[in-house]
Amino acid sequence: MGGIKSKYDIFRQQTRIIVHGTTTKAGRIFDLILLGVILLSLFLIIMETVEGFDAKYHSQLVFLEWVITIFFTIEYILRVISIDKPLKYVVSFYGIIDFIATLPMYLSIFFPGTSVLTAVRALRLLRLFKIINHPHFTSQSIHLKEAINASKGKIIVFIYFVLICTIIIGSIMYIIEGKESGFTSIPTSIYWTIVTLTTVGYGDISPQTPLGQIFASLVMILGYGIIAVPTGIITAEFAKRNINPNTSSETFKTTCTACNTVIQNKEALFCHHCGDKLNDSIVRS
Repeated sequence: MGGIKSKYDIFRQQTRIIVHGTTTKAGRIFDLILLGVILLSLFLIIMETVEGFDAKYHSQLVFLEWVITIFFTIEYILRVISIDKPLKYVVSFYGIIDFIATLPMYLSIFFPGTSVLTAVRALRLLRLFKIINHPHFTSQSIHLKEAINASKGKIIVFIYFVLICTIIIGSIMYIIEGKESGFTSIPTSIYWTIVTLTTVGYGDISPQTPLGQIFASLVMILGYGIIAVPTGIITAEFAKRNINPNTSSETFKTTCTACNTVIQNKEALFCHHCGDKLNDSIVRS
């Protein structure tokens, strides 16, 4: 027979449901509030760099930053005390980001100027992937991850090929143009090659001779192909994994009675749109 839970144990259990839960209503509301605070924090950081805005509302910006910092601090403490293995969360990816997000304003007390490090809070936007725990998004993200992993070898080989091309093209441009046209060294020419292949085109260095311009035109055209190849590799793999292996001539289809959303996953027990439990009526086409 289990012992009676103390008030602290009950508090930890309820806090765990709210703070760490992604499927409960309370957990969803908390995650949305957290996302709103993160977005507000980033907005304040951005506006703080606007000289006129910061000069007019500096004290208000600092006050709001402290409010947000205290909110993040309380949230971090609640996350630590509400789980059975706090160290696992502390050293995890999200745990480290959450901890770093609370530091800048405290450090600014002892080291003026470090408050600008609050920009690292942008990393907390990665929590969006946990907040949007929708089956459709989850399955698609898994397919994309698998496609990238499957394409990793091809992409590495392709990048190696591109690096060789940049060195060769840079060396040729150095020979054609020379120092008189701004191609003062092979590394500088390689820099120009990378800028040109990626279609960025800063324009700080450009070929002056007719032969160099013709060669540069070919490099520009080559750049479009280089950009398209990795995209095509990943897209092909993604398309393979996006095909349902259970697809047959008989297509499953049922409709949620609560929101009329069409459900095509025959193993689904709940609607992916509203979360309502699916009925037993099945329509096949």
